[in-house]
Amino acid sequence: MEKRISSLYDDFRKGRTSRRDFLKKLAMITGSTAAASALIPVLENNQAMASVAKNQKELSVVTEFINYPAATGDMRAFLARPEKGKKFPAVIVIHENSGLVPHIQDVTERMAKEGFLALAPDALSPVGGTPDDVSNVGELFKKLNSDETTKNFVAAVKYLETHPNSNGKVGCTGFCWGGAMTNQVAVNSPELDASVPYYGRQPSAGDVAKIKAPVMAHYAENDAGINAGIAAFEEALKKNNIEYHFFTYPGTGHAFNNDTNPSRYNAEAAKLAWDRTVGFFKEKLK
Repeated sequence: MEKRISSLYDDFRKGRTSRRDFLKKLAMITGSTAAASALIPVLENNQAMASVAKNQKELSVVTEFINYPAATGDMRAFLARPEKGKKFPAVIVIHENSGLVPHIQDVTERMAKEGFLALAPDALSPVGGTPDDVSNVGELFKKLNSDETTKNFVAAVKYLETHPNSNGKVGCTGFCWGGAMTNQVAVNSPELDASVPYYGRQPSAGDVAKIKAPVMAHYAENDAGINAGIAAFEEALKKNNIEYHFFTYPGTGHAFNNDTNPSRYNAEAAKLAWDRTVGFFKEKLK
């Protein structure tokens, strides 16, 4: 029974089954819904302890700032990879609307500690790069050409495909502005192998048909502007037979993954979404 419960919880945590189905199957194993509900905190605690043990053994990483060729010239980017090993699945990490700030560099390092070659391009490279003081960074975003910006991120896919430390498989994830850009990379890069937008504005139904990569999208419950596009996105993905997994996290607001923003950060949702994201990439980029 213990192995069945562990396997079932692992499927839920990694996004392979919904919360409703998870509870239903768990209740069948434990004998009642009440017993299943009482067991969930125990499972979550066990997972937390396992994560602590994992973090104690997490990979050492190497980081550096690099430049890669793109549509508007050289793009500056933060690159992180495990210190040991030669070939890794690659993941692009796309920042929010504040640019390539330390928080996104930290997320990129965390992705590398999961065993990936992780690259976080600075979308503001064509206009001088992300400044140290981002209080007026919105003015720099206004100077970007949207088509060229998309091409600059698509170029990151090609850069990672042939990087000497890459296994040739490339995924992309991004947050807020970066979530929307992740969707655009999926639309415009048939070479992309997996797409994981966090609370990102969705592409048009016509553009969805161009997506070749499987999609895992994370949404906040209280994010009306972004969530208004979910139904049409899902319908277009179904129509075009594109693999997708959508998750909406109860009680959360936009940017719930950002642990540098206490008013928005939701630790439980962020961890669950991260575990699902990592599991998805490990499955699709192997």
